[in-house]
Order: sequence, then C-alpha cells, then structure tokens
Amino acid sequence: MAPQPNAGAGAEAELPEYAGHYRLESCLGSGGMGVVHLARSTSGMRVAVKVVHASYARDPEFRGRFRQEVAAARRVSGAFTAPVVDADPDGGRPWMATLYIPGPTLSEQVKRNGPMDPDQLRRLMAGLAEALRDIHRVGVVHRDLKPSNVLLAEDGPKVIDFGISRPKDSELRTETGKLIGTPPFMAPEQFRRPREVGPAADVFALGSLMVHAATGRGPFDSDSPYVVAYQVVHDEPDLTGVPETLAPLVLRCLAKEPGDRPTPDELMRELRSAAASYDTQVFIPAQRMQPAAEASAESAPGRRPADTPARWSGRWPVRRLGRRTGLVAGAVSLAVLGGLASVQVFGGAEAARKAPAGRSAPGGFGVWEAAPASKGTGMPQCSYAARVLLCARTGVVFALDPADGGTLWRHEAEEAVRSEPPVVSGGLVQPSLDRIGTLEALDPATGRQVWQEDVPEYDGVRVAGDTLLLTRSDGTVTGVDSASGDVEWSHRIPGQAVPYFSSFAQDPSAYAVSAVGDGERTRVTAVDPATGDVRWDAELAGSLTPVGAADGSVYLVVGGAVYGDAKAVVRYTPGTGDVRRVKLPVPVAQAEAGVHGDTVYLMGAGGSLVAVDMAAGKQRWRLETGVSRGSAPASDGRHVYVTAPDGRLLGVDARAGRLLGQTRPRLGAESDRVPAALPRPVLAGGHVYAGAPDGTVFGVAGRDPAGW
Repeated sequence: MAPQPNAGAGAEAELPEYAGHYRLESCLGSGGMGVVHLARSTSGMRVAVKVVHASYARDPEFRGRFRQEVAAARRVSGAFTAPVVDADPDGGRPWMATLYIPGPTLSEQVKRNGPMDPDQLRRLMAGLAEALRDIHRVGVVHRDLKPSNVLLAEDGPKVIDFGISRPKDSELRTETGKLIGTPPFMAPEQFRRPREVGPAADVFALGSLMVHAATGRGPFDSDSPYVVAYQVVHDEPDLTGVPETLAPLVLRCLAKEPGDRPTPDELMRELRSAAASYDTQVFIPAQRMQPAAEASAESAPGRRPADTPARWSGRWPVRRLGRRTGLVAGAVSLAVLGGLASVQVFGGAEAARKAPAGRSAPGGFGVWEAAPASKGTGMPQCSYAARVLLCARTGVVFALDPADGGTLWRHEAEEAVRSEPPVVSGGLVQPSLDRIGTLEALDPATGRQVWQEDVPEYDGVRVAGDTLLLTRSDGTVTGVDSASGDVEWSHRIPGQAVPYFSSFAQDPSAYAVSAVGDGERTRVTAVDPATGDVRWDAELAGSLTPVGAADGSVYLVVGGAVYGDAKAVVRYTPGTGDVRRVKLPVPVAQAEAGVHGDTVYLMGAGGSLVAVDMAAGKQRWRLETGVSRGSAPASDGRHVYVTAPDGRLLGVDARAGRLLGQTRPRLGAESDRVPAALPRPVLAGGHVYAGAPDGTVFGVAGRDPAGW
C-alpha cells in the first residue's frame, strides 16, 4: 500500500514518497529514531528503508551516529544480517536501505507462540553464535542484541539494527545523556564501564536472549529498567524453564566478568553435540493474526510489513557443526531460502552428461543455456580452469563443458549457500573454499575425490598459487600443498596479527593487510605462499584493501568514512617503491573491484560503474547502469561485464563507458530475494559465462554485447 502519514509524531514525521531511487510503499514500523518502510527499487526488488525523523536529521551529532550505524551495517553485511543495499546518511532526510527479509522477530515469535522447544533453541543459539562470530571478526560490537533485533528467516536467524544510540528506545541514560542499550539485554560492563564495552557484551546479551526465547521473560525481570540494571550487575540470573541441556552454556554467557564468558567460536564448539538434531525438521504452530496497530515500535531495516501475519516454519538448512562448518571470514552472502536434496556423485562424463540446446564454437567454447542443478538454491558461482567450467550451488559442485553446457560430473557438497566458486590449485579442484571444515580435492576431469584431510583447526582459507593458506584465530598460518593435502609449513606472519589473505590469478604472492595506529595507514605484506616467507612489506597511507595485481604492481582501494565506500585507488610497485594515488571525484559506495591491465573497474551499490585509468592518473568514465548493485566487474580490455541481481549480464564499452547490451533477466522462484555476493562473470575463449538466480548457467559471445 502507499505510504501513510505518521499520526503520532507531528508534522515532521510526514513520510516521503521516495528515498533515493526507492519508492516507499508501506510502513513496516516506527521507532524513536525514524520510520522503516517496505520499498521497491527501480527494477522491482523489495528492500526495507529506514528514514530518520526530520527533527533528528537537523542534529549534526545524531547524523554522525547514523553514519556509524550505516558503517557498521555495511561492515557486517552477510549471511547472518540484512545486507545493506544503499544509503545516504548525508541527505536531507538520512536513510538506509537493506535487503527485505520476510519473517517475524524473535520477540513477535515468542509473544505469539510461546517459548521455543529445545530443538529450536539449539538452532537459534548456534545461528546467533555464527552471526556474532562474523560481526566481531570485522571489528563491530552490536551492543543492542535483543529479541526485536533478531529476525527468524527460514534459513536461520538474522541480526539487524546496528544503531546503538537511539532516542526514546530506552529509559536509561549515561551521565552524558547518551543511550547505551536496552537494560534487560545489557551486560554488567555496559552499566559500570560503558566506554570499555567489547565483544563479550554481545555474548551476555545472547544469554539473556536465550532465556527470553526459552521462557518468555528475561533472566533479570522487573518493570523498572533501574531495578533490572541493579540485578544485571549484582544478582544471579533466573534460568528456571531453560532446558537442562542448554542451561550451563547460557549460564556461562551470563557471567558477570567479560573474560569468563565463552567466545562465539567456543559456543559453536559446545553446540556440536546437538548437531544431529539439526536433521529433524521442527515446525512451529500457525501464527495468530495480529492487527497492524500492534506492530513493534522497535523496527529496523529487514522487517516484514506490519500488516502481514508473521510465520516461521522453523525449517532451517542442515548445518553439520561437528565438521566445523561455517562461513569463511570475508566471504559474505545472503542465505537463500530452501535446500538441496542429496546429489549422487557421478564418476564421469558418460554418466552425467546432459546436452542443452546451444551453439558450439570452434575451440571448445559456445553460446548456450543450461540448468545443471535442477534442485537447490542460489546463483551458481563459476570459474574456468582445466578446460572446464567449475561451478557450485547449494549442496553440489559440478563441471560443465564450455562448448555446449553439458554436465561432465557432479560432486555432493555441504548444504550451504555458496559465495565463491570452486578453483583449480595444484592441478586439482578445490571445491569448497568458502566453507570451513575438512579439506578435499577433486580430479577436474572426473570429479572423483583425490584426497581428503582433517587439517588443524582454522578460521579462514585462501588459495594462492599451488598452496592453501589456512589462518587460525591466534594468527598462525598453515600452508597446505593443494596437490597432496600435506602441510608444508606453519608459523605466524611478521607484522600481521591475524592475516586473512587476498590473492589474484597469475600473481605469485598472497597479500595481507592490517591497520596501523589510528587506522590512517595500512601495512601491506606480500607472502610467498609456498614457504610463508615475506616477500615485501610496505606501510601506505589510507585504509586499504587489495583488489588486484598486474605487471609487478598491486592495486588497492582506499575506503571512505563509511566502510566499503571507495574514495581513491592506489597502485603500488614494490620493485621501485612507486605509489600512484587517484582520488575519485565521487566515492563509489560498497565498491566491488576488478583489474585489467592498468585500469581498475569499480561497481558500486546503486549501479555506478567506474573506470580508473592508473596510467593516466584519472577517472576515465562513470556509468550509471540502473541496476541496484552488481558483481565484481570482469574485463577483456574491450568490454566490461557485470552480473545484476536479477540474472542479467551487462556488457559495457571499456573505452567509452557506454552500455552496449544486456541479456534477459533470469529470476528464480523467490524473485524478491537476491544473494549478497553476486557471481563474477567468467571470461574464457572469447565468451562470457554467468550464473543466474533461477539456477541456470549460460554462455554468450563476448565480442558483441549488442547482439545478446
């Protein structure tokens, strides 16, 4: 329905019709900070848009806090949050748009259906532990984790609302009058030492949240926030009604001292014993209809419409925590609903080949469209190596013939949404490098397993050359030979506390970066993946992220005041020490980058595609593509190719920045949901190959985008 005026906040709360390019359709809820709307982008994608009340928009200090909220939400955008699509914290009415996620909040769920049963509680706790792990890894502390800030999507809980200072949302203030959270879900140190709050405070809130989910009340219960504050600091929690299997773990989360609480990783290890129960589908009773007027006033982006009955099936995908399954740090993607049934492992091309309609071109590359994984969810993530297309989708890794799209083999994989494609390293397919767990390698010709290894615990993995680099949370890096699975070396990297690596095709080094001092400079370390030795080390100005390497230089993007915005591009040549920096006339929001030769291409949220000519030292062109966002760009020097959320492949003139052509949309069954990580187009043999939301993989001739 059309947006309606807010009847309770005065004339300043009159709702606008648009926020940026997003048409506001209906009100999802209203809080002290602003109003959250269901909105649609130009292409029809549904988003949730938070628009700040006009009175706060006039307050410079409040604008600063909203910028911090946008920055935090962008940093943690991934499988366990509502990814940020776009934002304008500096507009006349600041706003932020996130992907719309249907589902009730935990608060609504418990209010309507009562306490959760033990199976549901275990799933909830494991999902939130995973979420906190990823949130804390990027340096963010939520500080306001509570039932109304947890959405129960079908594929697991999502943590939302990173605005930790919100007028009118709490009766309790610090001596300076600034909000510090919501008392029933705050940790003792938030009352005693509010300037020293760290990740452990979120673990305490998780414990309080679990008591609420199990009993319908908190561990410290009073109508007065001041009494609750006293109880949190001095009293023992009331765990009556919490299942005996979870009560000891919840009690540890509620320890008074931060150092006595488990970390999210420890929580996940403790919950492994419950992993077997994840295979049992748990159903929640049908919800009672709730009038729109009863909608929660603590709304945040990602919420469903207030006049839509909240329903949660409780059917989350299988997660085998016993094999240390989890998202690799930095590999972010929005979980897509549904699951994939077990896929038979085919031994070779004869058993699995499926020839779709297409035109095969000389040299083994062709124009075609195929649906090789008929079940499952998510956009196929693909790469090209060993003369085959290697792709992954939920529950399956498969190889396609680039000539006609025929399926050469399939291999069963973990039931999880994919954010990166399989790659070839050491002559073998490394099928699941966006997952943490047992490592394996496959024969690229047949898909048969060549080796499988239970390697030492690790928290991040990256392929560089013929080596797998495994990073532990204590900073130890282990180099594993991709061809054999043998450990070649294991030690720390000088100058890098906990290095998570970037690597690029045809480049011999792996790159780690870390902030120096106040974050105004970055230490960049190039490592030989075969030995773990440091090749070179440099300290450069700005908050930098490596995005590519070519001709002896490494290219880095300079982040802006809002995390993920590109303000400049840097080329560093270690052989000479030369640094070239090109400042962008207008920052590119949430930039995805691709490098070809001496040109860096940036694709931003909102559809901006930018070419930066590092040789000339200037921005060559900027094109507004009209898509809500796009994949990392791929270029062959003549054209730039980008995948859109609806499955379109865009072809742009690399010299002039002119849109030449695009393929048709290929939307899936859940057409209003898109993955946070869009698959980068694959260039091979003069053709471009891409995956789409409907599960298809298709190939087109790269030389003529106008003919698509």
